[in-house]
Amino acid sequence: MNKESKIATPTDSEIVFGILNNSESAIKRLYVAYFPMVLQLIINNSGTPDDAKDIYQEAVIVLYNKIKKGDFELNSKLKTFLYSVCRRLWLKRLSQMSRYGGDLKDFQEHVPVEDEVEDENERNLQFSKMQSALGLLGEPCKTIIEDFYINNRSMQDICERFGYTNADNAKTQKYKCLQRLKKLFFQQK
Repeated sequence: MNKESKIATPTDSEIVFGILNNSESAIKRLYVAYFPMVLQLIINNSGTPDDAKDIYQEAVIVLYNKIKKGDFELNSKLKTFLYSVCRRLWLKRLSQMSRYGGDLKDFQEHVPVEDEVEDENERNLQFSKMQSALGLLGEPCKTIIEDFYINNRSMQDICERFGYTNADNAKTQKYKCLQRLKKLFFQQK
């Protein structure tokens, strides 16, 4: 008996709770428990083991982000949700590669998950645009925005770091920087 078969399949609540608590073992158990079904789906539908790894990784990221966002409602088994996300991602990839023959050979129950995948893609696009806009912002604005919004520094800390006479002046500068960042963000295509 190999080592992996000794690990019990985690319950859905164990996985969700594990992800909420940043448990690396919950993610590992998720991979051990459900990757084989995704591998079978991808291989049976014109894919390779590497394709399956990529698709499964993307699906786990979708699940992870939804759980961390705090509005995740599981309306099916976690296994079904993951399979459905992988199925949707694989259909999209096949379509992009012009290998989609019309229907997948399914062996698992699945649920519609178009919204989750599209939402994740849209968030990634917006994040990329914001990262690009932040890169174009220049100093000291870039550091002020990062310190306040990413590093959670107080306006007093920012005031002292940049030598403003008081926190209100730092706040005014942050506002101006934020307006420039918005302008740069919305100028991108």
